[in-house]
Amino acid sequence: MSVKIKIKYLAEGLEPLCYVDGKSDWIDLRCAEDIEMKAGEFRLLPLGIAVALPKGYEAHIVPRSSTYKNFGIIQTNHMGVVDESYCGDGDQWFMPAYALRDTKIEKGSRICQFRITEHQPKIEFEECDTLGNPDRGGIGSTGLK
Repeated sequence: MSVKIKIKYLAEGLEPLCYVDGKSDWIDLRCAEDIEMKAGEFRLLPLGIAVALPKGYEAHIVPRSSTYKNFGIIQTNHMGVVDESYCGDGDQWFMPAYALRDTKIEKGSRICQFRITEHQPKIEFEECDTLGNPDRGGIGSTGLK
């Protein structure tokens, strides 16, 4: 089953969004303009798109695995979440980036990726005295290898 999503391209010359066939169900996003950043600088990198997500869905935006290696930037919020209310013609998607070295990012460079997912169902928390399960051993309990 496929879901139709309206998209508006806000920068000329960007390649249309698509899957990397057979490799992932994440979709790459590209920088919408040439960017130069100095080490220690923060910028919102424009991604050149506005999207109308279906009701009940959100997009999760994360860096590509090669983003730091190629550009020396990290995504400052580590994962961006775009919900379906951010859907106007001017609601451009951005990647908040922090440069750890001087860098140049050319327009059209693949810098992050996204996927959509349905909203979490409504949950209720039930306080209890015990969870009724054995402890696993704490953080890092599975070892290094």
